[in-house]
Formats: sequence, structure tokens, C-alpha cells
Amino acid sequence: MTFEDLNLTKPLLNALKDLGYEKPTTIQQKGFSVMMSGKDVLGIAQTGTGKTLAYLLPCLRQWNFSKERFPQILIIVPTRELVAQVVEEVEKLTRYMNVTTVGVYGGANIKTQAIQIAEGLDVLVATPGRLMDLALKGDLALKHIKRLVIDEVDETLNLGFRKQLTTILDILPTKKQSLLFSATITEEIEVLIDEYFISPIKIEAAPTGTPLENIIQKAYHVPNFNTKINLLNYLLETEEGLNKVLIFTGSKKLADKMFEEIEQKFPEEVGVIHSNKAQNNRFNTVKLFQDGTYRILIATDIISRGLDISEVTHVINFDTPDVPENYIHRIGRTGRYDQKGISITLISPFEEKFQESIEDLMQQKIPMEALPADLEISEILTDDEMPRITMPNVQIKLPKRENVGAAFHEKKDKNKKVNNKIRLKEKMHAKYGKPKTRGQKPKKKK
Repeated sequence: MTFEDLNLTKPLLNALKDLGYEKPTTIQQKGFSVMMSGKDVLGIAQTGTGKTLAYLLPCLRQWNFSKERFPQILIIVPTRELVAQVVEEVEKLTRYMNVTTVGVYGGANIKTQAIQIAEGLDVLVATPGRLMDLALKGDLALKHIKRLVIDEVDETLNLGFRKQLTTILDILPTKKQSLLFSATITEEIEVLIDEYFISPIKIEAAPTGTPLENIIQKAYHVPNFNTKINLLNYLLETEEGLNKVLIFTGSKKLADKMFEEIEQKFPEEVGVIHSNKAQNNRFNTVKLFQDGTYRILIATDIISRGLDISEVTHVINFDTPDVPENYIHRIGRTGRYDQKGISITLISPFEEKFQESIEDLMQQKIPMEALPADLEISEILTDDEMPRITMPNVQIKLPKRENVGAAFHEKKDKNKKVNNKIRLKEKMHAKYGKPKTRGQKPKKKK
């Protein structure tokens, strides 16, 4: 099947031709007719399956021009990077259509975004927090929404946007088509579907845990962090075809540390992005990686969910993710759109338990490679890798003291506190040697 076989308009077909797209992917082919029917849809699709196009094509096919320039299509995504990616895709597809697309997200000027909305739009792409802010302030009218898309809903909930998401769903029109896409279906997502979706039709491109067929997986058992750095540098120098390499780490601190190590050997070839980096810095870094200025990009898991970069030749997992599904998301950044890709995972001894969980999820083993014979094996351990010696906190019970006297010497008589009441008469007698009165008047004789 080609895109010509789908019921697409000429402007959409021309845009697809310009982009070089000829055949729809599995989820695009399965989902098109279902979404065109107007029914609610639950799409289970991993990264790299073409799900963005899968929901954009039927939504744009059913879009109708309106003089009242309120948004008809609302797309909710978890990160600002993904907002930018989806806006770019919509603009490419609507090159021959009179469609205005606006993206809104936190960290940018909300007044500027409100002005863009006031000028009129057809498609709105937004993160949940900023969308709710604009709607509750009255800057955004949602009563004309005909199609709602919630993409990467599992990550949206993982980032803590459940309250914002349910608030938005409560204020949206009841009569609309709702499309939800996720790589995994959790109990929390099922509750959301039961409450807000009307008998959704389920379409599935690849079950959770199924690695994409276009990706060649391999891994190395590496003794420690410094040897991992040595192996990474070795692969970047000697391995053929590492033209566009995406390296994943589990933390921002590790990402920065890796950047310092790799940048020394490959100056001006490597960039790093994580949530502590400024928004413009992140966008520029991704752009430089996309256009080939940077050969290497280091990213964390959360930021990676917003990346849609074409022609990534290799994904390298510098550390093994402790959440098995994250491994699937990571490696899915290569081998996209029927292209071949390679994933390489570096596994330290304490990460072997994570490897087992990943293999259980995929129901297959990750092929292991022997370390290169000329690789420098470091014996220097980081602080986190140093063995920790813990001393047991033994409580010693002291023997009971017996035949113990008073704690202090006997007080002197003058220091003893005795509660004796002294009469005035006795006090005066002690002072003057005889009783003394206070000048009482003598009693009158009768």
C-alpha cells in the first residue's frame, strides 16, 4: 500500500511527496480508516513507528476551513521539545493548505503565546500545564475542539501532569473525537480511558517490549565507569558508520560528566541536553545534531521523549535503564521509517539485574560482545563505585551499679533549705535581743 491508496486530499499527497514518504507504516495503515470513522481510538505504538503521522493525516484530512479562527484540533504532548517537533510536522504536511498551527509550552512568555492565539489558529499543540494556564485565564477558547490527540500519555502521567490533564478533559466539549497514543498501557491510563473515552477502538503497531526489527542490538559487560568512558571513546574512534550517535544517560549529573570527558577527545562534535539546560540551548543543540554539525548528542531519558531526529545511526546506552520500557524507548530513536539502526548498551556489574528485566520484557537475550583486546581497562573507581564498609552499630549494655552512695557531699547547715516559718516576734528578738513592737498604740484604760 502507498499513500495514494489512502483517501487523502491532493495538498496532503503533494506534501508527503515533497517529504519523500511513499508507503505508510503499520500504525499509519491500520489507524487511518478507524480514525476517519470518527470513533475514539487507543493506539499502542512505540517510538519510531510513525505514530505522529498516523494521527496527523486523518485529523488534517477531516479539517475544514472556518472563518472563526478557533482551534479545531488539539494535540497534547508531555515536553516542550515534542511540542516543537509536532508543530514542525504539521507545518510540513500543511504546506499546501491554509492551516495555522501554534505551539505553547511552559518556560516561554505566556503573553506572547496569548497574542498568537488571539490572532487565530486551527491546530494547537501544547503541554498540559501551559494549556491549562491559558484556558483558565480566558486566553484560549476550547469549545470548538473537534479532535483531541493525547500523545505519549504514559510519559505525561509519569511527569506528574495527571491533574492538569483531567482538568483539561473536564472543560473540553463532550462531542469530539479523542485519540490517545501510548507505548505502554498502565492501570492509571485505563482509569483515564474508562472515564473520558467512549468505547475506544484499539490499534497496535508493536506490543510493549517488542524491539523494532530494524534495530541490531548488542551489549558489552564493562567493569566500571572509567572503562566505559574508554570503551565509548574507542567505539567513536574505530567503529565504522557512527555518523549520528545518540548517547543516553540516566541522570543530568552523569550527562554533564560524560560531556566533559568526551568533548576533550572530540571537540566541537558533541552536544548535551537535559532539563537543567535553557530552552534555547536545548533547541539549538538538537538543531546542530540534526543538521550534522554535532556527530554526538548526549541526552537523558525524560528529554529523549521529545526527540524526533531522523537518520540516527547508533543509540548508545551508557548506562542500563532500571525501567525496562525505557530501554525500548531509547533504542527506538534509531531504525526509524524502515531504516536500519544499531543499539549498543554498556552494562556494569551492578546493572546486570536491569539487563535481566529488559530481556524478560523483550522475551529475548541481548547479544553480548567481547571487549576489544586493545581496550584500556581502568582500575580507578569513582566514589559511587568504591566499596562501602559499614560498621555495625552495636549497643553495649552497661552493668547495673550497686552500693552507690550519694552523688554529692552533704550540704552545710546554712545551705540547707528548711521550710520553717519564722514569726515576726522571733525575728525582732533575734535582731534586737528583746521583743520589739512596731509602735502599736497603747490600749486605753477602761
